[in-house]
Amino acid sequence: MAQAMKIAIVDDEQDMRQSISQWLALSGYDTETFGSAEDALKVLGPDYPGIVISDIRMPGMDGMQFLKKLMGNDSALPVIMITGHGDVPMAVEAMRVGAYDFLEKPFNPDRMSELAKKATGARRLVMDNRALRRELSDGGQIMKKLIGQSPVMERLREDILDLGQADGHVLIDGETGTGKTLVAHALHAVGSRAGKKFVLVSCSAFEEEALSKRLFGPMQPEDAQLPAIEEARGGTLVLEDIEALSESMQARLLSVINEQGTPAETRIVAISNLQEAGRTSEDALRSDLFYRLAALRITVPPLRARGEDILTLFTRLSEQFSDEYGCDAPKVSAQEAAQLLQAPWPGNVRQLINVAERAVLQSRRGAGTIASLLMTDHDEMQPVMTTEGKPLKEYVEAFERMLIDNTMRRHRGSISSVMDELCLPRRTLNEKMAKYGLQRSDYL
Repeated sequence: MAQAMKIAIVDDEQDMRQSISQWLALSGYDTETFGSAEDALKVLGPDYPGIVISDIRMPGMDGMQFLKKLMGNDSALPVIMITGHGDVPMAVEAMRVGAYDFLEKPFNPDRMSELAKKATGARRLVMDNRALRRELSDGGQIMKKLIGQSPVMERLREDILDLGQADGHVLIDGETGTGKTLVAHALHAVGSRAGKKFVLVSCSAFEEEALSKRLFGPMQPEDAQLPAIEEARGGTLVLEDIEALSESMQARLLSVINEQGTPAETRIVAISNLQEAGRTSEDALRSDLFYRLAALRITVPPLRARGEDILTLFTRLSEQFSDEYGCDAPKVSAQEAAQLLQAPWPGNVRQLINVAERAVLQSRRGAGTIASLLMTDHDEMQPVMTTEGKPLKEYVEAFERMLIDNTMRRHRGSISSVMDELCLPRRTLNEKMAKYGLQRSDYL
């Protein structure tokens, strides 16, 4: 959910700041007022979740001094300056210092609302980008996104932690939609380069000449970016779809790798996304480059190999989409749980995300089934199923775990409420939670 934006109003005239506050509050904004710049600075930190509207002429610290302080704390904070008649040269100077815009008294309230809307939109984008950067540099947070208790997921997390601490180049392969780019982010976030640059380039998104320029340069004076090899220096360069590199580009990349020596100045994480039957990254890359990149290797498991993790992921995703669409998450029957576990998931997690969203939309309309979402494109009458069966006990246990997990989550860890809904005595519930690795503290 997007963070609500605030508007800080700074003016030494009480009537003025109250009238601005009332007008903006009527427009739906959360406002706070300050009678001086000094008071405002006690609250307006570097990550203030909103914008500032300030008068230029104030006793004590005036608006220009205030603006310079704010820009020193956070140069991306939008500050709208209010100027009196004849203060336009000062307003122009304020724009040079970093003000977002200015309003000249007497100003049109609608114009102020329009400016506030644009400025809060710009601020929200900055705050979202900062939150994303923090998340992608926080190893603990990003590892939590690799959900699952299956043996293959436990192994994947262990591999990421081990290889994250190493310093060699890495090859990540696996089927499409398994989350290889997320694994690349995690490798960077848990290693010694976490605070350094993380640069991602999709090799299949450019024509060869443009890709060569993006990776190696030379860049033109008007280009805002450095070549990726330079931009990522000291950090991590992720090359998605590495198999799309031509022979000459592979030779150039190998030359760059050889020039770096050991330990590598820039770590290269190559992601292979081969989908052709019978082809591997080893087939697609020249052997000397392949062995340099694949000295450390991670293969991301397909969704169908993750067992009951499928139900856990489906539950989390459907909860997220139900929050987004403002409706209840669909309840999964035992038959539907079995269908989710049996489906081959050729699109892997990406396909599961799509199914979960459509299941929520169907549920909101009160129509449709999960089985209908698992139909093949070529046979609309038959649900897609794997050919490999599983013992009935595994299906029962997976459904049981999902049911207890969902109920605990819905009741926020209230044991008595869960006991009532599932008609389970306390001891039985405790035994089953221990069996499935569920802890009450996770739901509080």
